[in-house]
Amino acid sequence: MAAPEVDEALYLLARVPLLEEPLEELRALHLALLAVPLNALRERRSELPLAGLFALTARGGSEQISLCVSILERLLQIMDPLYVIQNFGEELQKGLFHPDNSVKILTIAQVGKIVEDSSAAREILNTPELLRQVIYCIADEKLAVAKEAITSLTKVAKTAESLEALLAGNLLVDLKNVMTRSDIVRCRVYELVINISLVSADSLNYCVNSGLISELIGELTGNDVLLRATCIEMVTSLAHIYHGRQYLAQQGIIDKISNIIIGADSDPFSSFYLPGFVKFFGNLAIVDSPQQLCERYPAFVEKVFSMAESQDPTMFGVAVDTLGILGSTVEGKLVLQKKGSRFHHVLNRIGHQAKNAPTEMRVRCLEAISSLLYLQPDQQTEDHLGMTESWFSSLSSQPLELFRSISTQPFPDLHCGALKVFTAIASQPWAQRMMLSSPGFVEYIVDRSVEPDKSSKEAKYELVKALANSKTIAEIFGNQHYLRLRAYLREGPYYVKAVSTTAVEGAE
Repeated sequence: MAAPEVDEALYLLARVPLLEEPLEELRALHLALLAVPLNALRERRSELPLAGLFALTARGGSEQISLCVSILERLLQIMDPLYVIQNFGEELQKGLFHPDNSVKILTIAQVGKIVEDSSAAREILNTPELLRQVIYCIADEKLAVAKEAITSLTKVAKTAESLEALLAGNLLVDLKNVMTRSDIVRCRVYELVINISLVSADSLNYCVNSGLISELIGELTGNDVLLRATCIEMVTSLAHIYHGRQYLAQQGIIDKISNIIIGADSDPFSSFYLPGFVKFFGNLAIVDSPQQLCERYPAFVEKVFSMAESQDPTMFGVAVDTLGILGSTVEGKLVLQKKGSRFHHVLNRIGHQAKNAPTEMRVRCLEAISSLLYLQPDQQTEDHLGMTESWFSSLSSQPLELFRSISTQPFPDLHCGALKVFTAIASQPWAQRMMLSSPGFVEYIVDRSVEPDKSSKEAKYELVKALANSKTIAEIFGNQHYLRLRAYLREGPYYVKAVSTTAVEGAE
């Protein structure tokens, strides 16, 4: 069906490389290709003379290069990776040295696509010059080029053969050479190494044996505090996966990070890196046992509380985020509960900041409060309910009114954040009784007119759903309110009540 369009596109494709001034024809070719389905092009892909297009990127102005890149991006989608590397290896090589960043990015992306194909990847490994140049693109001044290089090289490391080539042979020498360019480039190589390490335990072993993981860990105790802050984020990524955590524990790296936190009090520059080190343990608590973690590393818990009591907004913000993470599980909640009055004091401070801090901090406080107060229905024992009720009361002298006032403000993030707090406690009987006894609160819940936008309507609907699906709601709210909640739930989040109008004879 698309044969005439394909014929036109192929005609233009063959013609434009022969022209001295091909700009008009390139524009026409671009439009023609967009009109042709990829499947129709795929059937004729053996007839696509791509070499001429590659050549056109070497001359002409920015618009000509941009058009060539867009056309090549579309056509290369349908090409077999093995065919591309066997027939256009030289063009790809030249593309990596091109002064225009869009050509470099296109070329690097193609290398990434090629190495995902096992047969095509073998071709590249047998002639590693392409990969060598991609490695040097990590040092490119343009961040987008460097990022594409990291992405493509991460795709390389999917087999033992490619891991061997990249991390145990001559290419490893190139990686280490490029690291000497600057601290920024060194961190980009670390990012690549962590990306590869996350793939599998075998990938991590290759990265460890290359010596690059040890260099990354060494940065954590180095003299450059900004480099410390960057590198701890990468080590935190490693802690998210089981084989990564296993390695960090076996090598004593978690203990080392704990000791750095302990020593931070005597370091005048600790504010640069300390938030990242505390976040590391906070993320560890998500995937590990919060109780065991806090018992083994009490310095972490102590530091979180001292940061929550700090007047430094950065430190306070990290502490709030971390407390929200710690308290997202019942086990973590019980760890915090053991802190007694000190934690209640911190809760009061979080409640105060939720009301008075700058908007971004208020949103973070609301997020943490939601996480701390939420209990799944099967976790709602008498002790746990008593705990969350006492925590809610510690947030403010009138906590329900505090969050209700926040929920009426015309800022969607704050509005939805406050609704999320109500949703977190909605299935808990003490909260339902508190809502019922607050004048006008139930009416506010079922009032659709106060939700100005889509996200607010959805947040309110989640609150109604949490209430309506609770086993205790009918008993506590009474039948009339319960039926209103069920009707709201049945109508959905975006329901608008129809307004009927009556035509009056003679009215204008």
